[in-house]
Amino acid sequence: MRLGLNLGYWGLGLTVDEQLGLVKAAEDAGFDSVWAAEAYGSDAATVLAWLAGQTERIRLGSAIFQMPARSPAMTAMTAATLDHLSNGRVLLGIGSSGPQVAEGWHGQRFANQLGRTRDYVQIVRKALARERLEYDGEQYTLPLPDGPGKALKLMIGPVQERIPIYIAAIGPKNMQLTGEIADGWIPIFFSPEHVGESRELLEEGAGRAGRELNGSFDIAPSVSVCIDDDVDRARDSVRHLIALYVGGMGSRDKNFYNALVRRYGFEDAANTVQDLYLDGKKEEAAAALPPELIDTVAIVGPRDKVRDRLRVYEDAGVGTLIVSTIAPDAESRRKMVQDLAEML
Repeated sequence: MRLGLNLGYWGLGLTVDEQLGLVKAAEDAGFDSVWAAEAYGSDAATVLAWLAGQTERIRLGSAIFQMPARSPAMTAMTAATLDHLSNGRVLLGIGSSGPQVAEGWHGQRFANQLGRTRDYVQIVRKALARERLEYDGEQYTLPLPDGPGKALKLMIGPVQERIPIYIAAIGPKNMQLTGEIADGWIPIFFSPEHVGESRELLEEGAGRAGRELNGSFDIAPSVSVCIDDDVDRARDSVRHLIALYVGGMGSRDKNFYNALVRRYGFEDAANTVQDLYLDGKKEEAAAALPPELIDTVAIVGPRDKVRDRLRVYEDAGVGTLIVSTIAPDAESRRKMVQDLAEML
């Protein structure tokens, strides 16, 4: 199992120098990859371009590029450019984001996500292969049939023969599609105890494409990690993040993360946390998360507990564990990066 470092959203808690120091510590410790995120603050591409010029070996992943923020062709252009800047170290993670961000921030309708994702990936692959871009799909038609558009091809090819494409997905149908068309899967709030159900969905999708999920397909969950001898304090460090997603990242009728923890068997907790969060009681929502749920979707506690948990993820078939180190300061996060590398 390889280690990846998730920087999350830029500028939340660390300075520029501290962020760079953390990435270089991960590279020195043998981490395989570093990943940048975006929502409606910092963008991931700029961060990855900056890191490309200041690192040598660590691979650079987007977790994720939001599909409603970029046309497929723009994503291909960005990936190819980053691949040149990094001398072939790019991992391309994409995802549909959520309806609040897609429609509220980007002005793009959040609908027909399965068809949109399929079209999007096919167009990105065609563009990166430097094929002339002609496409007639469910959501995209290139060139537009009623105007002066031309079927163009990417002016520069990537350094890698094939840039790996990862899809962030948590819904069953999206997971099937990921198994069918992607090179890797980036789940959030991943539970290794439920990997059998996840793998069945991925394999069902792969079967549609006539392929098998072997070692080349990367299961790469993004997981919060806090190493602390006080397990309750470690759990508390991730409570507000989990409560935000389970309780507030969506409406009462449509919250993908809430539905996910329900599938894990935490229906009562999902209801309670969501009701409290949407009523504005964020502290109470975080406090209502049961320890068992936190331990299911995060890696928290003393070194021995964390080490044992890493093995559970490895045994579940995780290829890349993308960790978000949770600590109060940059030095503690660097120490955590080194500890994780040593444990593996």
